[in-house]
Amino acid sequence: MSDIETVSSTADDRLIERFIERIWAEDGLADRTLEAYRRDLRQLSRWLESRGRTLDTAGRDDLSAYHGSQPVSVRSMARRQSAFRRFYAQRARDEGRKEDPTLLMQRPRMPRGLPKALAEREVEALIVSPDVATPLGLRDRAMLELMYSSGLRVSELVDLPLAGLNTRQGVVRVTGKGGKDRLVPVGEEALAHVEAYLREARPGLAKGHGQPVALFLSRRGDAMTRQMFWTLVKRYAVQVGIPAKRVSPHVLRHSFATHLLNHGADLRALQMLLGHSALSTTQIYTLVAKEGLKRLHAQHHPRG
Repeated sequence: MSDIETVSSTADDRLIERFIERIWAEDGLADRTLEAYRRDLRQLSRWLESRGRTLDTAGRDDLSAYHGSQPVSVRSMARRQSAFRRFYAQRARDEGRKEDPTLLMQRPRMPRGLPKALAEREVEALIVSPDVATPLGLRDRAMLELMYSSGLRVSELVDLPLAGLNTRQGVVRVTGKGGKDRLVPVGEEALAHVEAYLREARPGLAKGHGQPVALFLSRRGDAMTRQMFWTLVKRYAVQVGIPAKRVSPHVLRHSFATHLLNHGADLRALQMLLGHSALSTTQIYTLVAKEGLKRLHAQHHPRG
């Protein structure tokens, strides 16, 4: 937790640091989320200080005035309110604070955007584009195959340890959000390419670097990063004629989910595969599938 520890200089700073440490220990939130919560609370604290108030003496009117004076996007507002709600809920629970100034705070309405998915033919063209005659091409093909076959998040893919792959059972054990592990099946085609990478490419990439833990290695022998994989996905997309702005590693995950639903997959099974904690998160893909059917109807039906 070294990267989320700072030196506190005021009473509010100390309260914020205790809060950050507590939710890190209890919920295992990502460092980026913790840093955003810290930043939101510090900005509120500095604003309150200019009005002669503190986090502990702030009331509902203070928070309303703060929101009115600090215009941000709807998404940033939602994150900011989440930080404030959790902070004051913890203060009420731990310190017996009687008033929670966030209780009647109106939640912002988040715009509902649908995940963008590629057509199956586009995914196929993207996946087969690496030159498998080279070690890096073998690695890239294996990574693309595995991500689309198993619907992994990009962080799950690049953080996947060699020990997380079970070729005999055809599954990978991935660590998702909140440090939760899940077993995800790997398709035969993807497994074949991962095994080819393990035989023909990874030993050369790992040579001279001890025994790297990561399954997928860079040309330097260390673990691939999110940025590296993002770059190669964009490069292969352009190579096969797909606009780079339409493609990202997460689009492959969206495509995995959408294509499974299009072929009749059960929604709860898909929830387990994706590692969603709530079914409502998975249900958005049913809307993507319906939109795809509408476009198909409009394009091909004589009265579409």
